[in-house]
Amino acid sequence: MELDYKAIGKRIKVARIRMEITQEQLADKVSVSPTHLSNIETGSTRVSLTTIVKVANALNVTVDDLLCDNLVKARPQFERDMQSLLDDCNDHEVRIAYKVAKAAVEAVRSDEKLNQQ
Repeated sequence: MELDYKAIGKRIKVARIRMEITQEQLADKVSVSPTHLSNIETGSTRVSLTTIVKVANALNVTVDDLLCDNLVKARPQFERDMQSLLDDCNDHEVRIAYKVAKAAVEAVRSDEKLNQQ
């Protein structure tokens, strides 16, 4: 299995921005160069397990939060992500998001039934 380093980097960047810290500040906290952190965030370099743990600790998130796009069982992380997304929506946007999610679930289930036949 190949890890999706772009997805890991994107989650690191989002968590860093939520904490309102710069790449330079995070790089200093985890003892890497700002250039290396930039490369991690863009997914253009592989990040070590040690660095992922340091980044998670510095950003007050779990390693699962950073790796969930690569995990089979990551439901809690995705549920938190969905809730965070909805928290920023107005009533109309929540209604539309629900309709889109419902249609997506129905399409996936319908496709799964077709593939089982």
